[in-house]
Amino acid sequence: MMQLASDDIVLESFAALDPGTVALLLDVDGTIVDIGPTPSQVHVPDNLCQSLERLARLTNGAVALVSGRLISDLDRMFSPLALAAVGAHGAELRVGDATVARRFEVLPSPMRARLREAARPGVLVEDKGYSVALHFRGAPEREAGLRELTAAVCRDFPDEAVDFLPGKAVIEVRRAEVNKGEGVLALMAHAPFRGRMPVFIGDDVTDEAVFAALPQIGGRGYSVSRKFSGAAGMFHSPQHVRDALARLASTGGGDR
Repeated sequence: MMQLASDDIVLESFAALDPGTVALLLDVDGTIVDIGPTPSQVHVPDNLCQSLERLARLTNGAVALVSGRLISDLDRMFSPLALAAVGAHGAELRVGDATVARRFEVLPSPMRARLREAARPGVLVEDKGYSVALHFRGAPEREAGLRELTAAVCRDFPDEAVDFLPGKAVIEVRRAEVNKGEGVLALMAHAPFRGRMPVFIGDDVTDEAVFAALPQIGGRGYSVSRKFSGAAGMFHSPQHVRDALARLASTGGGDR
């Protein structure tokens, strides 16, 4: 009963938002879609796309995907939608039209090639240019070895300032100056986002930078399946988030 009451509270809070005044900023994997066996094996429900399309209309286009994925990958997943986006953890930005602004240089090719050597049975290497992700969901026993490998590679490239991003069965090496928080701040400087209250939903370590940035821009954050400092509420699953988005899309923000 307590869990149901908590779920109802966060759902009511989110459904009371006014699409005319907010900007919706949505992490993707683990937030609005369930995590798949591999990054390419992710199911995007049709009703989610319908909700996002309607919310984009209700907000005059102020709906953005905020993801570690490249924007081209997001477009493939959500086709035919091409929403505003902060991609590659903030290294890419698209607002208003089809132009993708690349905000940083990619990691050196030799460094990325060394990291790609981590590919083994059960380990998938995802080279995004600005970062390289080593997914070990299929071989959890390899986690320690992958951590040693990434540390060794980074020692061999001392001039490259990078961060290690531990996630859900993934280790990612990313340029240190790239983060979702800075990407969101850049996004909010552009119309139709400028002047609206940003409302962010995220679920993982890489989203912490957004939660930290929200107070600077008068934003509100919701987490998924784990607590974040300063979050207004917590959804218990991506399905719970999808339900909330569908409700907001259908009501337009409560009974106003």
